Amino acid sequence: MSAPVRFPRFFVTSPAPCPYLPGRTERKVFTELKGPHAEQLNDALGRIGFRRSQTVAYRPSCEGCKACVSVRVAAGEFRASNSQKRALKANSDLVVTECRPWATEEQFALLQRYLEHRHPGGGMAAMDEVDYADMVEHTSVSSFVIEYREPSTDGSVGRLVAACLTDRQADGLSMIYSFYDPELEHRSGLGNYVILEHIKRAAEAGLPYVYLGYWVEGSERMQYKVRFRPLEALGPDGWRRMSEQEQRRLIDGVAKGSCGRAPATDGGSKDNTPGLQEEYKLT
Repeated sequence: MSAPVRFPRFFVTSPAPCPYLPGRTERKVFTELKGPHAEQLNDALGRIGFRRSQTVAYRPSCEGCKACVSVRVAAGEFRASNSQKRALKANSDLVVTECRPWATEEQFALLQRYLEHRHPGGGMAAMDEVDYADMVEHTSVSSFVIEYREPSTDGSVGRLVAACLTDRQADGLSMIYSFYDPELEHRSGLGNYVILEHIKRAAEAGLPYVYLGYWVEGSERMQYKVRFRPLEALGPDGWRRMSEQEQRRLIDGVAKGSCGRAPATDGGSKDNTPGLQEEYKLT
């Protein structure tokens, strides 16, 4: 099958401090997603490790560093761990709705609470309502916002406790950005639940994968991704399934280093997903 866009133009961002590994810099290669074949181009680039931000597809391109590794969960083969089963049970009453990519004040207020608690001082903390609307609504591919609400007792719309901007690709769901209320102590594992619900959603739709973005070994805020099994990682020879032993070693490392974890303050957003588009401006 011939490529829908034969020669997309690629650009490279200026160097910037790495948000994950101290003392390093990052650069990204990116291209614009536009025209009648934007969706097919995004699908093709997604399979080789690109991520979407508004109408741009990007991936890290750092000199001398390959730390950012694209990872995806094999949805149809996923088996929940005991802790993941507890997260599913604790949040099983949530009302889940797939919405069109339209930003709301309620979503933005939830995002602000999430950023203040989990990523204070990061780049996305400077987002205003317009920036958030751009992040959600400026899309040239099949996107939607999945909302997670508490049930109501009077038939009204329940309180929004989590949301995720998601792309539907030819071979899976790509979680662009998720956020949730971090102060709901009675809802254990709410962030993990959003991922688990996406895995279930993909499997039921016959889609083989859920793309979780980038994973960086040694970056504490990224280690939650290795808890989802089976996990595949993109390397020089293509996608490779992590062995049970390898994933167990990584999961054990997360458990040992999780005590006393503080909110991340050294970078913008998780998963290298920017809320602001300045770095992708063409000059």
